Amino acid sequence: MKKVLLISGSLRAESYNTSLLRAFETKLTDDAQVAWADINLPLFNEELEADFPAAAETLRQQILNSDVIIIATPEYNRGTTGALKNAIDWASRPYGQNAWQGKRVLVVSASYSSLGGAMAAYQVKQSLLHLDAVVLGQPEFMVGDVSNKFDETNRLVDEKTKEHISLAIQKLLTEQS
Repeated sequence: MKKVLLISGSLRAESYNTSLLRAFETKLTDDAQVAWADINLPLFNEELEADFPAAAETLRQQILNSDVIIIATPEYNRGTTGALKNAIDWASRPYGQNAWQGKRVLVVSASYSSLGGAMAAYQVKQSLLHLDAVVLGQPEFMVGDVSNKFDETNRLVDEKTKEHISLAIQKLLTEQS
């Protein structure tokens, strides 16, 4: 059974990106052991590495103990959130102990725009590729026009997106790096 870590780039409880990850979690229940990461971390500062923050070490350990990771990123001003970039940075530290190296990662995004958060997703992929993560290039997974794909309780109702989730999970869990 694969260990899957879900990371939402949003700190907001009612985030569409967190809701998208919940839809992934629903489809993963029979095929994987799922854990959620908390990215509410102190801002990265090399001076804090001497007394490495417990929350950052927890994130690092979750990444190290996972077989695959799914990251959902909102898009703010054509980029990812500060919270997600900060979490990526913490998990790459301390120097020489990069938790991302060799990890299979699927980056997804959800947005009100028709582009579905593409710019933020590419920004996250760029950082992860630099850190030697194995980032899935296909299928790309960006959900645009979210207000028409989730109901009033933020539950995914769009059938095509649900199908796309199933295909992405299959690829993520079965293909080797």
